[in-house]
Amino acid sequence: MGFIALTVFPSCQVMSKIGDSGNRDLFRDMNSTDTTTIANIPWHEYFTDPLLQSYIEEGLNNNFDMLIATERIKQAEANLGMARAAYLPDVALTGQVQHDRNSNGVNGKDVLGYHSTNYSLGVAVSWEADLWGKLSRQKRSKYADMLNSYEGRNLVRTSLLSNIANTYYSLLALDKQLRITTEMAKLMEENLEVTEALREAGKTNGAAVEQTRASLQSVRVSIPDLENNIRQLENSMCVMLGRKPGEIGRGSIDNQLIPAQLTYGIPAQMLAKRPDVQEAELSFRSAFELTHAAKANFYPSINLTSGTIGYANNSLNNFFRPENIFASIVGGLTQPIFARKQLITQYKVAGYEQQASLLTFEKTVLEAGQEVSDIMSTYESSLKKTRDRNVQVASLVKAVSYTQELLKAGEANYLEVLSAQQGLLEAELNEVSDKLEQLQATSNLYRALGGGIE
Repeated sequence: MGFIALTVFPSCQVMSKIGDSGNRDLFRDMNSTDTTTIANIPWHEYFTDPLLQSYIEEGLNNNFDMLIATERIKQAEANLGMARAAYLPDVALTGQVQHDRNSNGVNGKDVLGYHSTNYSLGVAVSWEADLWGKLSRQKRSKYADMLNSYEGRNLVRTSLLSNIANTYYSLLALDKQLRITTEMAKLMEENLEVTEALREAGKTNGAAVEQTRASLQSVRVSIPDLENNIRQLENSMCVMLGRKPGEIGRGSIDNQLIPAQLTYGIPAQMLAKRPDVQEAELSFRSAFELTHAAKANFYPSINLTSGTIGYANNSLNNFFRPENIFASIVGGLTQPIFARKQLITQYKVAGYEQQASLLTFEKTVLEAGQEVSDIMSTYESSLKKTRDRNVQVASLVKAVSYTQELLKAGEANYLEVLSAQQGLLEAELNEVSDKLEQLQATSNLYRALGGGIE
């Protein structure tokens, strides 16, 4: 197992290099040394369809997951600001009225008869010296969390790009499959008319007519399903774009170009760009810093628990006079001795979380390599089918034409015609599915390599 990540915080190396050899083997059977990768191509250059480009732009601006991710970033930035403020003293305006009563009589006389009242108003200050770096570690943890929120938005961004593209390609594929099915239904209608004419001429029987009609209806009933799938996909894409359900304008799948080769680069590039890998690394960073912050709790702390300056007097008359000014400061050194195992438990929990975060990072890297390998395998497998599928479709087109002519001449039966038509319909639908698979592989690989991050 091998991963690369060299991340340095001020005065602290959080992660170290874990074996270069595993890096080279992260993509199965793909040990490329070429550093060219499609992930470096801007999305508006990678996705060349103008309509698709407009939808991606709209989605990036209006998608609700993107808007939510932006708010998460604001939240993380606010938490970082709060962590930085921990270095500063707490300053508060304080006011107090102290009223005392006591007994000073003899034999129980004048019980609580003696009293005094004191008024004070001033500014109170408290502050903790960060001798052991506890506050610094906490700040670094929040900084990692903030960076993590950026990667969270990047993850939403790359996924959104891919999802919009894949949905758009699916709509193009469904459009063509609907067109193929409709055209086949028309062809089978003509075939039914021929079969009925042959029956009237006594050259075939009623069974042939009904079998042909049943095959026609079987094709027709698939058309509403295709139309429904198109409608639902349009609605789904509208939600991704942050708009109400409606129609989605689009081009043709025939105009979409499939690259002959996809350049994926070396694993190091993917690890540097993939948002989920970066998220996992940053989670480890945060856990690392929190572990050291928990360790710092064992050391003594110096606190200015109360520093006050203001006015104090036993009367409100002439309260703000120079002679009523007072100042006090209370500081202390605290060394934890017994805290009901809370500090030890906190330190252990933080250590376990750090180790779990490291394992999560390693798992994320492995899964990233698997994803790229699977996508490339699917893409290459689909390309291998293209030539044979083209030959299959061309042959079946000829077979349908030949059997129809032979049927009219009485030299072929209706079963041969139906078999050729059904075979052609299936092959043409599969041909569209193959191209959709290739288009979606290009989109998925772009996402898997961390493309689309700006």
